[in-house]
Parts: sequence; structure tokens; C-alpha cells
Amino acid sequence: MKNLIYLLLLVTISCQQKPKTNISAWVPYGETEELAQNANHPNRKLQYHLIQSRILDKNELWKNVADQLIDFGEEDYQALKPLILEQDIPTIHSAISEGKLSYAQLTQWYLYRIVKFENDKEKALNSIIAINPNALREAKEKDKNKATQKHPICGMPILLKDNINFEGLATTAGAFALLNNYASDAYIVKQLKANGAIILGKANLSEWANFNCLDCPNGFSAVGGQTLNPYGRRNFDTGGSSSGSGASTAANYAVAAIGTETSGSILSPSSKNSVVGLKPTVGLLSRGGIVPISSTLDTPGPMTKNVIDNAILLSALSGEDPMDAATKDNPKNINYWEEIKNASLKGMRFGAYSNLLRDSLYALSIERMKSLGAEIIEIESERVNFDGFGDLLSADMRIDLADYFQKYASKEIGFTSVEDIVRYNYEDSTLRIPYGQGRIEGVLSVDLSKEELDQLSAKLNEAGKSFFDQAMDANQLDAILSINNRNAGFAAAAKYPCLTVPMGYSKEGEPSGLTFIARTFEEEKLLKMAYAFEQGSKCRLMPSDFQ
Repeated sequence: MKNLIYLLLLVTISCQQKPKTNISAWVPYGETEELAQNANHPNRKLQYHLIQSRILDKNELWKNVADQLIDFGEEDYQALKPLILEQDIPTIHSAISEGKLSYAQLTQWYLYRIVKFENDKEKALNSIIAINPNALREAKEKDKNKATQKHPICGMPILLKDNINFEGLATTAGAFALLNNYASDAYIVKQLKANGAIILGKANLSEWANFNCLDCPNGFSAVGGQTLNPYGRRNFDTGGSSSGSGASTAANYAVAAIGTETSGSILSPSSKNSVVGLKPTVGLLSRGGIVPISSTLDTPGPMTKNVIDNAILLSALSGEDPMDAATKDNPKNINYWEEIKNASLKGMRFGAYSNLLRDSLYALSIERMKSLGAEIIEIESERVNFDGFGDLLSADMRIDLADYFQKYASKEIGFTSVEDIVRYNYEDSTLRIPYGQGRIEGVLSVDLSKEELDQLSAKLNEAGKSFFDQAMDANQLDAILSINNRNAGFAAAAKYPCLTVPMGYSKEGEPSGLTFIARTFEEEKLLKMAYAFEQGSKCRLMPSDFQ
């Protein structure tokens, strides 16, 4: 009896213990001075109207974090930092297998870091929209079942761009209209879960994947506010539309993040935030359960701090989705990471655009590649007829968003079309569309028949392929080299994969990426090229304010 009383006393004391982490309440601050400082910024994309969200209450985010950090504090964070910060997935797994780290501690470390920076108005990037309240519980389950681990993504905390369905959290695409869009998992999320990944939460984005307003900053959404670049808050563009995925990965808020691209939306924020971003061949990965722009061109893709993590994450996402016809007979079950360490550029032939050699970082990267054994052939940009690209996106979105609402969205939201969204936004334009909705409204003016849309798609696909193939065929090239998201539209139309890797920083500290472009389903080849360049250049630096 005495033992029972003693046990109950211990339990009572334990329950009354103060949590190790006391999260201060977030209080919205006056941003007039910050907006005034950016009013005349030379980059119009950085002339902000708003920075903080008028919709998202960060204290609601912290409610989902608090219970997960009861037994985790600053001392734990600092002790584990060398094992996690900037480390790749294989290194993290080594620490776990050696007993230095657990999946639960890994998850808590990232949650703590998110609060540490996002609850500080001087550091906040506004890159997180939602936190999974069950992340720690899932991590603890992984700790119990380590012996069943089959894929290296197992136990790794991953962020999703908030246009990707994840059951339990709303999928908003950054839009007020979708605040209650609680939908079932997207196919790629099912794949991640099946391979053991932990979904940490949702990342901010350019609203409707940059298909909302005409003259607005990258990384702004009504729900998430203005995503900022960790390499220069309010100084450097985040790129878009996977802005939160890029900024969060660069700031070490998760092991990695998933972005989506129609034309440049992975490449742009990856290069602008000095991370590795892969835009796969259209059809390699499922789009099922992702808020769309264009079923012709859309694809999700991995955004990581290094190439080996990118290869691991790509493998974990892949699979054939019976509800996405583009994935039929696609390559799958490829362990992209296994042969990557043997990669070499020796004897490989690359095309370098003559006009881009004026960029000093690009020119330096070309010289580095030569020193690593690559053959470089200077090429000129081909002239092709690319008229109608915008019409393709608009015509697709009109069809594909309605299809998403019917097949994948929560039935509670009540929308069926683009027209519904445009009409709804005008009911409170100040809150819902502070930068207007010129782009999504423009969708309503494009009405192509199926035959016209198919013809336009085929024409642009041929133009995109021709843009690259003429040089590739004439010079027997393995890949073409570009900068950031330049040529992203042509690669999108061709459905060609692209992979961008950090290649350095301007004298002001702004990141830039070297982008490799290859032919369809040559992701393994791209990853090997990029790994060889990455290891031979070691260009990525952490953002100095997020050490």
C-alpha cells in the first residue's frame, strides 16, 4: 500500500512539473516602419504591403508545439545541435544507430528551432503555416520499431508546401477560401508515410502557387503572410512559389521540404534560398491531392540542403498513382541515393549558354566543372515560338481546379470552380486579396475547347523540346547548364527534369544556383552530376542569422 501511495505521489509531482520550454505568446507588432523601409526597394517584388498574416494566429501554431516540448528545452537543443544542424540524412541515421539521438529528439529539435526563430519578430521568416500536433507521437513510434526501418527517409521530419493534402491539417494553398479544406492525404504523402517519414507541418507559399495576383511579392499568401529570405530578411527575394519550403529548408526547420512546380516554382525558391531543388519529369511523381495549376505541367519535388538527401526524398515520393494517368508506367522503386557517391563529371559533356557567362558565379562554376573533368561546350539560346504558354496555364487551371474540388478537397468548403473563388474573394478584398487577384481572375477570360487545348499543349511541348534538343543533339550533350529558374518555362513545356544546386553568393550575400537540365526520366543522371559538382565546389553556406 505504501508503495502504491508513493507511486501515485510521484505521478502527481511529475504531472505538475513545469515544462522545460515556456513558449511566449506571439503579439502582432507594428510593421509600418518595416514597410516604409521597403517602399522604395529596387526590386519591386520586395515592396511589401504586408509582412504579418492578418489571418494566421501564431499562438494557435504554438498550441500544437507546446505539448510536444514539455520535456525538451534550450539545454537539449544546444546539446543535440552538432548532431542535427546542416547534417545529411545518412549522418543523422548514424547518430541514431549509435544511440546518440532518437527520432523523438530529432523531431523535438526541429519543433524547438521553429519556435525559437519564428516567435522572434527580428528573425521570423513567416515560412510555417501549420504544425502537426502528432509529430512527436509518430516519432516515438518510430523509435519503438527501429528494426522495421527499410527506407532512409524513415523517422525524418519533413515539411509540405501548403497546397499538398495532409489529413489532419487544412490544405489552404495560402488562400482564405480554403481555411477549412481538411482533406485526405495526397498520394505522395501516402508514399512518404509508407516509407516512414514524419510530416512536421505545412510551409507557406505564394498564394495559389503564384497564380493569384499580377504584381505581388513572391512568398506572400493571405493565410501565411510574407515569407522572408533567411539570407537577407526583406533584402532578398525568396523566389516562388515554394517559398516557405525553400526558406524553411535553408533555415534548418526540418530535414527537408516538398515543393511543387509548374514553371520555376521549385527552381526559383531553391536557388534563392541556397538549397538543392529538383523539378522532376512531369509524371514521375503523382499530383493527386495537390491543389493544381496545370495537369499538363505540374509536379511536386524535393527541396533539401544537399544532393544525397534530395535523392533519398525523391525515392520516397515515387510510385504509380492509379488516379493520375501521367504516372502510368513511370520509373519507380529506384534507390537514387545508392550509387550517387561514385558520381563523376569526367568525360561528361555540358552545354553552357554564352550569354550567361557574363554572370561571374556561373562562369566560376563552369571552370570548376572543367577542373572536375567535365567537357563544356558554349551554346546559344535557340529561338522557338512560345506563344500561348499563359493561355495553357489558365485553360488548365479552369479545368483542373474544378477537378481538385470534386475529387480531392473537403466537401465542407463548398467551392466547385475558379469562378466561385474569384467571387468569394471580392466579398472582402482587403483581407482576402490585398494585392488583387488579377492572375486568377484572368483564368476566366480563357476558354479553350479540348481540341484547342490539346493542340496548344502539343505545340508548346515541341517548342520546349526543340529549345534544348537542338543543342543537345548537335553537341552530344549530357545536360545543359543554366542559372536559377532561367529557362524554366521551356523545361516545363518539354516536361524535362531540372536540378538546381547552390553555386555561390553575390557580393551582397544573395544566393544563386547552378541548374542542370536533362531529358525525361534522367533524374538519376541529374542527381549524380549535381552530387559531383556539389562535392567538388562545396558552395553552400548557412544563413548567418540562423546558425
